[in-house]
Amino acid sequence: MQLVVARIGRAHGIKGEVTVEVRTDEPELRLGPGAVLLTDPAATGPLTIESGRVHSGRLLLRFEGVKDRTGAEALRNTLLIAEVDPEEVPEDPEEFYDHQLIDIDVVTKDGAEVGRIAEIAHLPGHDLLIVKTPEGREVMIPFVTEIVPEIDLHEQRAVIDPPPGLLSDEDAVVDTVDGDAEADGKGDAE
Repeated sequence: MQLVVARIGRAHGIKGEVTVEVRTDEPELRLGPGAVLLTDPAATGPLTIESGRVHSGRLLLRFEGVKDRTGAEALRNTLLIAEVDPEEVPEDPEEFYDHQLIDIDVVTKDGAEVGRIAEIAHLPGHDLLIVKTPEGREVMIPFVTEIVPEIDLHEQRAVIDPPPGLLSDEDAVVDTVDGDAEADGKGDAE
């Protein structure tokens, strides 16, 4: 099975290093020296990591055969893909690979059907579960323990405890104060 583990960003310096946007919780395993990664576009790779280091909070990689800034710039926006055993699971029981979550059912704590996970969006600082409802809508659910308290891979379901308004505007508690609507009394209703 293939997993996207990073996206190459800008060149760094003049000796062929690139910044990378890490898309794995295990960068030391997937992006270490000697790792051979497939690429998208495929014609760019495969790429073998020669070295890596952290600089100002960003991971910098150097690939074998890429010795200058021009070569590094040519790799910009390339996705790095690791070949992973489909049976492999993360060491931490609270972590999941995207392929484990795609297409599992999503239900609320009281058992109401919400939909199925269509994709996982990895944003800086947090992840979102993109859930397709039976009506065809997409709902974005922050992938945090407070909102997604349970993932049961054996039963192929995610249990959520959505705050008011997350699933639909009708769920929001709306108070009217002096003619202004406030959702949950905390701000303007949208």
